[in-house]
This record gives sequence, C-alpha cells and structure tokens, in this order.
Amino acid sequence: MMALVSRFGVTAPAWLWLLPLALMPLVASSQKRIPVPSLAMVPADGLSRLVDAVLTLAGMAAIGFLILALAGPHLVGESLMRTGEGAQISLLIDRSGSMNETFAGRQPSGPEESKAAASRRILEGFVGRRAHDLVAVSAFSTSPMAVLPMTDRHDAVRAAIRAIDRPGLEATNVARGLGLALAQFGPGAPQASRVLLLVSDGAAIIDRRVQPTLREEFAKIRPTLYWLFLRTAGSPGLGDRPAGEDTPQAAPERHLDLFFKSLGVPYRAFEAESAQAVEEAIREIDRQERKPISYTERRPQRDLTGFAYGLAALAMALLLAAKLAETDLAVRASASRPAASRETRRAA
Repeated sequence: MMALVSRFGVTAPAWLWLLPLALMPLVASSQKRIPVPSLAMVPADGLSRLVDAVLTLAGMAAIGFLILALAGPHLVGESLMRTGEGAQISLLIDRSGSMNETFAGRQPSGPEESKAAASRRILEGFVGRRAHDLVAVSAFSTSPMAVLPMTDRHDAVRAAIRAIDRPGLEATNVARGLGLALAQFGPGAPQASRVLLLVSDGAAIIDRRVQPTLREEFAKIRPTLYWLFLRTAGSPGLGDRPAGEDTPQAAPERHLDLFFKSLGVPYRAFEAESAQAVEEAIREIDRQERKPISYTERRPQRDLTGFAYGLAALAMALLLAAKLAETDLAVRASASRPAASRETRRAA
C-alpha cells in the first residue's frame, strides 16, 4: 500500500487547492428537510442517520474525485530488478552482397529464400523465445553499422533484425564489425553470460595488423563466440584445406575459423547449408545460453483520470437516486385521479 502511495502523482497540482470544497456537504445538504414542531416527536431512527451519513460521504466523494480527476492523477512508472534465464547477446550480421543469394548460390526466385531472408526469419523466432535477453544488433559490409544498442525491448530488436533483409553491399569487413559488436556490451555491463553471434557466409579476411587489437578486446570482455557460417552449396568448408598455398586469401573461411579458435574464449562454429540447418544451429545456441541473468522490468506510468471520474460518477449516481426517492410519484398520481374524474363529470 505504501509503495502505491509513494508512486502517486498528479500532472496539474493547482487543482488540488480546490479540495477543501469537498467539505461542503458537512455544512449544507441538498436533501429535502421536513419541519416538525418538536424533536421529541421524532423517534430514534438509526437507519436514517446511517443513510444521512452515507449521502454526506457520497457528496464529499463526488466533489473530491471530480477535483482529483481534473488534477490528472497517475501512478509514476518504476523499474524493478528481476532475475531470469538468458544472456547478453550481441548479434553481428553480414550485409555483403552474397547474403542476397540463396544457399545454392543464385538469386532467389519463387518461394526460394535468400540467406539474409532465412536468417531474418529464424533470428526473429530466436529473440521471441527468449524473454529476458538483452540484445544488440550490428551489421557489417564495407563499414560496420550499429543498428540497435543493447536493449530488452524485443519489439525494437525484431524490427532491427527485419532490416537485414534489405539488399546488401559487396565488401566484407568483418574485423571492424567484430570491434563494433564487442563495443555493444559496454564497459559497465553486469557480469552475466555474454554471447557474440556472428551470422556470415564467410569470404572475410582479418588484417594481421588488426588481430592484436581484437585479441585484447575479446580477452577483456570474454564473450562466448558463435559463428553461424551460411555455407553456399559447393563452397569449401571450414576444415577444407586449399589445393595450393594455404593462405587467408586462398581460404578465408578456414583462416577466420583458425583465428577465432586462437582467441582463448569459448567458441563454436556451425556450418549451415540450408535454412533448416540454420534453424537447428539457432536452437542449439538457444539451449546452451540459458543462465541466470539480472534484468530490469520497467513499469510504465499508469493514468488514473478515468478511475477518478468513475468514482465521482458513482457517488453522483447515489446522490441522484436519493434525490429521486424524495418524490412520491404514487401519491401525486393518486391525488390527480379524483380531480380528473370531477372534470369528467362536469363535462357530462
């Protein structure tokens, strides 16, 4: 009860200066008064005194709640700390031109889905199943793009994920994308389970000059790294060695996988060659990353104006019923009947 009182507020407090008007029913009454020669002739009537008290309180309530409604009453919003199962997840999504192709390596036609469209659909379902996650969304192609900072507003997260279905660019600069995705966790993030989920179809090279900086960032934040490798049919896998010289230029996906394994953080790669394989990989990540996490539940401000008007209307309805009860319609009707019959006889 005290918590509700502490959250109570009004938007127009000047109206509250009129609240003393609610005391008027104590000194004046709108009910009909019947004079009697002596109070001794009036028998003791506890019910009448109770009705009088109820009507007085109803008059006070009607005036008080009307003034309160004009003041704009509300309950102030609040933030509550809760504990649930989930993680801080930083989504990093490849927006290179190859993501516009299907898993067969061609432009989609008819019912076919591009790799971007399949990822969008499956990631939306992933976020929808995890009510307590904090999620950030980043994208990369030639340059990294901060789509959405870390948030628990999952409607905004799903809207950000839907944006990856737009046509992408040609280049793939995964190094700068990883740096942005790591920055999404923030230096002040609570010590919860942290996940960096990279969704990419590969063909990315990390410059050797950038690798030490990324190693430092990964060592500082220590997220669990998942790479959802959307492999085009017929393309080399992460474990396939090239026929010639084994260099990042000849086998970029293989060397990116080797770099991730050398970071010293939990890492797992999923090679998905179809939308169904993507779904299975996401479900596995969903099962793995369910640990205790503290999250903030925000309760919005609640408007009480309608509630105040409703209570005022209820009090006024009670007063109106009492006023109508003072009129003896049956007596008036019976008194008018003899007069009407006399007029009829005269006319005859």
